[in-house]
Amino acid sequence: MASNVTVGQKCPLPMKATSNGLFQGDNPLDYALPLAILQICLVVAVTRGLAFLLRPLRQPRVIAEIIGGILLGPSVLGRSKSYLQAIFPPKSLPVLDTLANIGLIFFLFLSGLEIDPKALRRTGKTAVAIAVAGIGFPFALGAGSSFLLRATISKGVNASAFFVFMGVALSITAFPVLARILAELKLLTTDVGRIAMSAAAVNDVAAWILLALAVALSGSNRSPVVALWVFLSGSAFVICSVLIVPPIFKWMAHRCHDGEPVKEIYICATLTTVLTAGFVTDTIGIHAMFGAFVVGVLFPKEGPFAHALVEKVEDLVSGLFLPLYFVSSGLKTNVATIQGLQSWGLLALVIFTACFGKIVGTVMVSLSFKVPLLEAFALGFLMNTKGLVELIVLNIGKDRKVLNDQTFAIMVLMAIFTTFITTPIVMAVYKPARRRKMDYKYRTIERKNPDTQLRILACFHSARNIPSMINLLEASRGVEKREGLSVYALHLMELSERSSAILMVHKARKNGLPFWNKGQRDHVVVAFEAFQQLSRVTVRPMTSISSMADMHEDICTTAGSKKAAIIILPFHKHQRVDGSLETTRKDFCRVNQRVLEHAPCSVGILVDRGLGGSTHVSASNVSYLITVLFFGGCDDREALAYGARMAEHPGIRVNIMRFVVEPETIGEITTIDMQENSGLKTMSLDEEFLSEFKKMSKDDSVRYEEKAVRNVTETIAAIRGAGRCNLFLVGRMPDSELALALRRTECPELGPVGSLLISPDFSTTASVLVIQQYHGNVPLNLGADMEEESPDKDEESS
Repeated sequence: MASNVTVGQKCPLPMKATSNGLFQGDNPLDYALPLAILQICLVVAVTRGLAFLLRPLRQPRVIAEIIGGILLGPSVLGRSKSYLQAIFPPKSLPVLDTLANIGLIFFLFLSGLEIDPKALRRTGKTAVAIAVAGIGFPFALGAGSSFLLRATISKGVNASAFFVFMGVALSITAFPVLARILAELKLLTTDVGRIAMSAAAVNDVAAWILLALAVALSGSNRSPVVALWVFLSGSAFVICSVLIVPPIFKWMAHRCHDGEPVKEIYICATLTTVLTAGFVTDTIGIHAMFGAFVVGVLFPKEGPFAHALVEKVEDLVSGLFLPLYFVSSGLKTNVATIQGLQSWGLLALVIFTACFGKIVGTVMVSLSFKVPLLEAFALGFLMNTKGLVELIVLNIGKDRKVLNDQTFAIMVLMAIFTTFITTPIVMAVYKPARRRKMDYKYRTIERKNPDTQLRILACFHSARNIPSMINLLEASRGVEKREGLSVYALHLMELSERSSAILMVHKARKNGLPFWNKGQRDHVVVAFEAFQQLSRVTVRPMTSISSMADMHEDICTTAGSKKAAIIILPFHKHQRVDGSLETTRKDFCRVNQRVLEHAPCSVGILVDRGLGGSTHVSASNVSYLITVLFFGGCDDREALAYGARMAEHPGIRVNIMRFVVEPETIGEITTIDMQENSGLKTMSLDEEFLSEFKKMSKDDSVRYEEKAVRNVTETIAAIRGAGRCNLFLVGRMPDSELALALRRTECPELGPVGSLLISPDFSTTASVLVIQQYHGNVPLNLGADMEEESPDKDEESS
């Protein structure tokens, strides 16, 4: 009986799931569900707060999550026993670990989705050699350091298992973390980025094989035969998965069509398969996450099925469950165990060994393949990136008693340090993202020889922008005698905080390739492919993956490298069903403004009101009317040059409406000073440019008219009269006091005329293309020409 009491005192009773409530005398923290909710909320708040603080240092979120786990553990807050007993009591840890491992299983499935076996087979010799060196050299150094650690702070552990664990821990490269760092530094599509990603993918697969071996060895304390059975069973699982899993998922993927939601039964079947694979591998004795990773690798990467899975699973897993794994690791990490000169010396030794093995091995092999020195060093530090897989290895080692508390703490600090230094050092030694001055001739649509090829960089955020963009491009193709139109379709993707990099990596690898060279054919790709096949226009897909703060740099750099004459940007508002404009995201407005300031060519902002609707411009029965509002100045001449090119299309008529100020003006308009040299020069250029269109007005496709106006009221009335058209072409900043007197400043990137055309009190269903002509590298001060506000500005903007 006494022994039973003793046992009852040592083993706390299991926690009940839910409480009866505080008012009935129950403490919610004594029950599993409310305590788990509090733990999750605390973890999310701490990790997201740290991620926000580390954002200026451009650190990946995994750093914040690892540090957050350490802060919540015994190293910092856990020094208070009352805190640990209240928030993370020992009896709650099984529930916390279970939730964390469920999240880990699905996250490893998503990580497996990032590994493309087909791409691994196409990996170049350089990447393979770097991957082998990045595994072999650090593994040998890690195994060598294991003898020293085992002789000092890790006495009595399984020698073979410790040997392999140390080698694996030092040789791992975190594929998802590396992908995010490369995207953040805009290196994903450079030579360094491609080599690093290919080498990291090979490294990742090799690391999982070594990890499976390490887990098998760590569980074979009784007999080596056990390790052999575990290894053979694991191999049999992989072979069976290769034979069974791909055909089933390919059948499901083929039944999922673009533009249609994926059936719930397919999603449920996939998630159940992931859990089943985890159960099988855990039964074998490897780890549940190994089975999930294998299923992810074998899952088809093409089509809407994989994308739907990522969208449904990723946010919940990476946002809520995965941070719990870092806290679970943090609760096992006690930095206070690193005491004395010997322990700190061993920490320095492990960090040096990890960095030396990865960096020196990668640099030596890179130089042997004629990689430049700075790129070789950048590759070395990039391959030294650690992340979640490192923590998985360490946690398995800790749970299997291969790593003690002190060794575990040393290895976690090593992972933090090596990942933390990657971004700043790579930024210091390798800077290809600095925008070089691109020298090329045709930076505008207006040019002396209109028969030369026109290059357009057409940007879009989502599928919503595609129909109108395609109709605009079709209208821009010109006549047969010209060299034609070359279009670069740039998909602007925000670099989000998501851990998975599947969309980012696969889309970035498509840059510059024809659409049909890749198996992934979503509805956006199909639309541009059909447009290319039906017209004479050459379309090349591009993808920009960057944060909103520097997305304009990608746009401007791409325009310069592709020698574009004009950049077409979608307006940050879209049309609702009732015809009004609704803001999509305010961040896109700032992106457009920055492009206007720094673009190496002309810029057009398209306000889409359903240009053409569902009818393609190339249809035989199409009849479009485009109105060019001409006040004067370089921007208006650029808009008119674009309109002249559109007039060559057989289904398009262009109406040029020139506004002329009568000698006697009233209202807000002041008399034009005809003695100013700049004004005379501008008017001379305008007259010379317009003379050609006056001759063309005899043709049915071009109609030229002049409107004599005296004030703003007459100007607005004249524009209203031209409202029955499909598209307005206007200059952003006309060189005319008449236009500037409109004083509409709610959208400075559209200028006064563009802002008038989209105002709620101006009823029109026509789309608007506002054009700014390139006139040098001097940054433009947006809105500077409209600083003076009229007394009735508020009435107009309302």
